[in-house]
Amino acid sequence: MIGLKRAYDPAEKSDGARFLIDRLWPRGVKKEDLQIEGWVKSVSPSDQLRKWFAHDPARWKGFQRRYAAELNARPEAWQPLLQAAQASDITLVYGARDTEHNNAVALKAYLEKRMAKARGKRAKPVPA
Repeated sequence: MIGLKRAYDPAEKSDGARFLIDRLWPRGVKKEDLQIEGWVKSVSPSDQLRKWFAHDPARWKGFQRRYAAELNARPEAWQPLLQAAQASDITLVYGARDTEHNNAVALKAYLEKRMAKARGKRAKPVPA
C-alpha cells in the first residue's frame, strides 16, 4: 500500500516507511518531527514544471502527463520507492496545501501503475 500524508500531519505507526518527496523542505517543520526514512528530492517534478503547474486545478491533467514523462526519463529516482512499496507499506510525505492536486498524488498513481504492471508480468502462465 502507498499512502499519502501532509508533512504537517503527525506520523503514525500505520504509515509504514515515510519518504518526503518534495524538492523543498516543508516550511516550519522540524526534521525530527517529520520521522522520515529518507528525503527523495530526485523524484520531485522539475522546477520548471512545478512553477508552470502552480497547483492550478485546471492544469492538473497536463501536470500529470508532463510529470509522468519526467519520471519515465528518471527511473533511478522512483525505483527505490517502488521497491519499498512492493516490500511493505510506505507513505509519500508532501507539503502542499492542496490534497487533491499535487505531485504526491500524481506520483502515487504512477507508482501504483508500475506495481500493477509488475504484478501482471509475474502472473503470466508458463506454457506446459
